[in-house]
Amino acid sequence: MVNVKNAIESLYIGRCTVTEHRQYIDSLSKQTHFEDVDILSDVPCRLSFSSSRPTDENVAAGVTQSIKLFLAPEINIPAGCKITVTQNGKTTAYKQSGEPAVHTHHQEISLELFQKWA
Repeated sequence: MVNVKNAIESLYIGRCTVTEHRQYIDSLSKQTHFEDVDILSDVPCRLSFSSSRPTDENVAAGVTQSIKLFLAPEINIPAGCKITVTQNGKTTAYKQSGEPAVHTHHQEISLELFQKWA
Protein backbone atom coordinates (compact mmCIF):
# COMPACT_ATOMS: atom_id res chain seq x y z
CA MET A 1 0.00 0.00 0.00
CA VAL A 2 1.31 3.44 -0.95
CA ASN A 3 1.72 6.00 1.80
CA VAL A 4 0.27 9.17 0.25
CA LYS A 5 2.29 11.56 2.42
CA ASN A 6 5.57 9.81 1.53
CA ALA A 7 4.62 9.86 -2.16
CA ILE A 8 3.94 13.62 -2.05
CA GLU A 9 7.09 14.35 -0.05
CA SER A 10 9.18 12.39 -2.56
CA LEU A 11 8.40 15.23 -5.00
CA TYR A 12 10.02 17.85 -2.73
CA ILE A 13 13.18 18.77 -4.65
CA GLY A 14 13.85 22.07 -2.88
CA ARG A 15 14.91 23.22 0.56
CA CYS A 16 13.73 26.34 2.36
CA THR A 17 14.82 28.52 5.24
CA VAL A 18 12.31 30.67 7.11
CA THR A 19 13.63 33.94 8.54
CA GLU A 20 11.85 36.15 11.05
CA HIS A 21 12.62 39.88 11.40
CA ARG A 22 12.63 40.27 15.19
CA GLN A 23 12.57 43.47 17.19
CA TYR A 24 14.75 43.83 20.27
CA ILE A 25 15.78 46.63 22.62
CA ASP A 26 19.48 47.24 23.17
CA SER A 27 20.10 46.98 26.93
CA LEU A 28 22.72 49.75 26.92
CA SER A 29 21.26 52.37 24.61
CA LYS A 30 17.60 51.39 25.13
CA GLN A 31 17.12 51.76 21.38
CA THR A 32 14.97 49.44 19.33
CA HIS A 33 16.77 47.37 16.71
CA PHE A 34 15.91 44.48 14.43
CA GLU A 35 17.70 41.23 13.75
CA ASP A 36 17.02 38.43 11.28
CA VAL A 37 16.64 35.02 12.93
CA ASP A 38 16.30 31.75 11.03
CA ILE A 39 13.44 29.93 12.74
CA LEU A 40 13.38 26.97 10.31
CA SER A 41 16.13 25.73 8.04
CA ASP A 42 16.70 22.99 5.48
CA VAL A 43 12.97 22.21 5.25
CA PRO A 44 12.07 19.95 2.29
CA CYS A 45 9.70 21.71 -0.12
CA ARG A 46 8.78 22.25 -3.75
CA LEU A 47 8.07 25.41 -5.73
CA SER A 48 5.44 25.44 -8.44
CA PHE A 49 5.05 28.18 -11.03
CA SER A 50 2.13 28.93 -13.31
CA SER A 51 1.48 31.84 -15.65
CA SER A 52 -1.71 33.48 -16.82
CA ARG A 53 -2.77 36.46 -18.86
CA PRO A 54 -5.05 39.09 -17.33
CA THR A 55 -8.65 38.86 -18.54
CA ASP A 56 -9.43 42.53 -17.89
CA GLU A 57 -9.31 44.54 -21.11
CA ASN A 58 -8.27 47.64 -19.14
CA VAL A 59 -5.07 46.00 -17.92
CA ALA A 60 -1.96 46.35 -20.06
CA ALA A 61 -1.10 43.15 -21.89
CA GLY A 62 1.26 40.96 -19.93
CA VAL A 63 1.64 37.75 -18.05
CA THR A 64 1.30 37.28 -14.31
CA GLN A 65 3.10 34.50 -12.51
CA SER A 66 1.65 32.53 -9.62
CA ILE A 67 4.18 30.96 -7.24
CA LYS A 68 3.21 28.25 -4.75
CA LEU A 69 5.27 26.53 -2.09
CA PHE A 70 4.39 22.96 -1.17
CA LEU A 71 5.58 21.50 2.13
CA ALA A 72 4.55 19.21 4.98
CA PRO A 73 1.32 20.21 6.75
CA GLU A 74 2.89 20.29 10.22
CA ILE A 75 5.34 23.08 9.29
CA ASN A 76 4.19 26.42 10.71
CA ILE A 77 5.42 29.57 9.00
CA PRO A 78 4.39 32.74 10.84
CA ALA A 79 3.00 35.63 8.80
CA GLY A 80 5.55 38.22 7.71
CA CYS A 81 8.53 35.87 7.45
CA LYS A 82 10.99 35.68 4.58
CA ILE A 83 11.11 32.25 2.93
CA THR A 84 14.34 31.52 1.05
CA VAL A 85 14.01 28.57 -1.31
CA THR A 86 16.77 26.71 -3.13
CA GLN A 87 15.52 24.51 -5.95
CA ASN A 88 17.20 23.38 -9.17
CA GLY A 89 20.38 25.21 -8.21
CA LYS A 90 18.66 28.60 -7.84
CA THR A 91 18.07 30.42 -4.54
CA THR A 92 15.32 33.05 -4.30
CA ALA A 93 13.74 34.91 -1.38
CA TYR A 94 9.95 35.14 -1.13
CA LYS A 95 7.28 36.33 1.24
CA GLN A 96 3.97 34.71 2.05
CA SER A 97 1.09 36.37 0.23
CA GLY A 98 -1.80 34.62 1.92
CA GLU A 99 -2.98 32.06 4.40
CA PRO A 100 -1.72 28.53 3.74
CA ALA A 101 -4.12 25.98 2.29
CA VAL A 102 -3.51 23.06 4.64
CA HIS A 103 -4.51 19.64 3.37
CA THR A 104 -4.20 16.20 4.99
CA HIS A 105 -0.82 15.35 3.47
CA HIS A 106 0.64 18.74 2.45
CA GLN A 107 0.11 22.48 2.51
CA GLU A 108 0.25 25.13 -0.21
CA ILE A 109 1.42 28.68 0.40
CA SER A 110 1.11 31.42 -2.23
CA LEU A 111 4.31 33.44 -2.49
CA GLU A 112 5.52 36.77 -3.83
CA LEU A 113 9.09 37.87 -4.41
CA PHE A 114 10.65 39.33 -1.26
CA GLN A 115 11.57 43.01 -1.76
CA LYS A 116 12.32 44.25 1.75
CA TRP A 117 11.04 44.01 5.30
CA ALA A 118 7.79 45.88 5.86
